[in-house]
Amino acid sequence: MEQILINLAIFAVSLFALLKASDFFVDAAEKIGLSLGIPPFIIGVTIVAFGTSLPELASSIEAVLMNDSKIVIGNVVGSNIANIALVLGLVAVVGKQVKVNEHIMNVDIPILVTSAFLLWFVVYDQHVSYVEAFLLLAALAIFLIYSLNNDDGEETEKTKVGWQSIAILLVAGVVIKFSAEYTIISISKLSELMGIGSEVIAQSFVALGTSLPEVFVSMAAIRKGKTDMAVGNILGSNIFNTYAVIGIPAFVGNLVIPENMLNFGLPYMVALTLIFAVMCISKKISRWEGMMLLLFYVLFMIELFT
Repeated sequence: MEQILINLAIFAVSLFALLKASDFFVDAAEKIGLSLGIPPFIIGVTIVAFGTSLPELASSIEAVLMNDSKIVIGNVVGSNIANIALVLGLVAVVGKQVKVNEHIMNVDIPILVTSAFLLWFVVYDQHVSYVEAFLLLAALAIFLIYSLNNDDGEETEKTKVGWQSIAILLVAGVVIKFSAEYTIISISKLSELMGIGSEVIAQSFVALGTSLPEVFVSMAAIRKGKTDMAVGNILGSNIFNTYAVIGIPAFVGNLVIPENMLNFGLPYMVALTLIFAVMCISKKISRWEGMMLLLFYVLFMIELFT
């Protein structure tokens, strides 16, 4: 029991450090981007959007390097489920009603649904080849290029960047590396001590922890009446998770896809993505629908451990 508590503490501290270091890294990268004259819109769809998946990406790469790649698929599936069922559910309940604009309905939702099915087709044989990894990253590139082509032509003046931003970027990068390493070490130890698969811990505790930033960002957006930002944050995070967090680690090493992911976790994610898409047809998500999404998350967690 003592060993479990020690490793839980290591997990909590390292995951917190990973999340905070990722925030500092993205903020510093954003300032450096502005200093180079990059328009805020482009920074938003590249640096900031990529930053929402940075904790998942860092921990997934570290998992592959430490030969525990089962965590990777669990990380992606668990985070995507948490983003839709937990984060969007909370947003709809607190905000009473979430409006979905035309662009999200016509463009982002189809891209999200496509990404979910593409992931399912890629991993159904429990193997991700280099060709499949390349296809995932190509799909991500198409998504980014499309987003950039919708730039409104906004120009920005170059701003000066101090040495502090560069130092923060470098230090945050180092902290991300080591905190991701200790996150994976603690997950592996907990998996052994508790007798459950590391992919289960990744789908539950890691996914819940890495989804907390989305909770705070989305809640802040709701309080400001910016529901589009809240929904867009969730969509962007899931799309990046699916394409980048599977595609990039697959080039680092072999990804192990546990059979239980194909039997429960992945189908659950795809089904939840389709339910989310159906909810958006009315161009709004009501408080009652938000409560249903929260129930789906509770059910997911119960089924995961039973």
